[in-house]
Amino acid sequence: MKPEILVLGSVWSAEVRERVEAAFACHFMPGVADANDANFASIAARIRGVLTTGTVGITPQLLASLPALEIVTVHGVGVDAVPLDLLAARGIHVTNTPDVLTDDVADFAVLLLLAAVRRLPLLDRYVRDARWPAKAPLTQARSLRGKVAGIVGFGRIGQAVASRLQGFGIEIRYYQRSAGPAPEKRSDSLLALAQESDMLVLCMPGGSDTTRMVGAEVFEALGPDATLVNIARGSVLDQAALIAALESGRLGAAGLDVFEHEPQVPAALRAMDNVVLTPHVGSFTVEARRAMGRLALDNLVAHFAGAPLPTPVK
Repeated sequence: MKPEILVLGSVWSAEVRERVEAAFACHFMPGVADANDANFASIAARIRGVLTTGTVGITPQLLASLPALEIVTVHGVGVDAVPLDLLAARGIHVTNTPDVLTDDVADFAVLLLLAAVRRLPLLDRYVRDARWPAKAPLTQARSLRGKVAGIVGFGRIGQAVASRLQGFGIEIRYYQRSAGPAPEKRSDSLLALAQESDMLVLCMPGGSDTTRMVGAEVFEALGPDATLVNIARGSVLDQAALIAALESGRLGAAGLDVFEHEPQVPAALRAMDNVVLTPHVGSFTVEARRAMGRLALDNLVAHFAGAPLPTPVK
């Protein structure tokens, strides 16, 4: 008899659905399951695994309603939407899908930075709106070479971003709370990194430790010519302070793939010409999503086969 699992979220490709349904008795729910729903209550006691996404995660309330749960597999790297302490207390395994999306997310961070620094959306609209023949005025963009990029969070993705930016003649500095590689490039604090940088790329994990870690003081330290890119989580930024800094000109530009209350994006951000906005798609390539789906499924299969988990979360 196939183990019964709960599949949360709506990002699943046909390939992932086919493979997961072949291995498990699946209950698909597009959002967070309602533990009080009568239909859900009829299956809750039989659920042994949860396959979810990094943004949907699993709530403490849902967790409490699943007495037979053995494993939570996250399709993504971030586990800030997963109550790790509660899961650990019950001896429930947690896995994620690191590495397989690193290159695509790093590529996207660089894309956002280039688009924001060189004002690509603005230039695209300039041509589409037929402002070029009229020789409408244009604001000059900034060069990349010789600038300093500060990276907040120097893990797999942060280091991959750094290696790409160095090819543009950009000096790299970084900050994270723990010791990291290349200590000579590590700034003493986040504020010091902002003061030393022309661009700031946010790559740190989400969660309570980083909530609104980047705020008004950091934007002031970056200055009116600087560009900020966020591919981490919307929670790591003080979004209201970011809007104020961009509107007042105290921060030059931003490239944002994540937001505080996704998928809602403030009208103020949508109205700005100096902001590039994308819908949380850093890993949204055929190759990355295929690899993430396969790795997530491999973790589930390994668990129920009694084999070592490929990518457990420590």
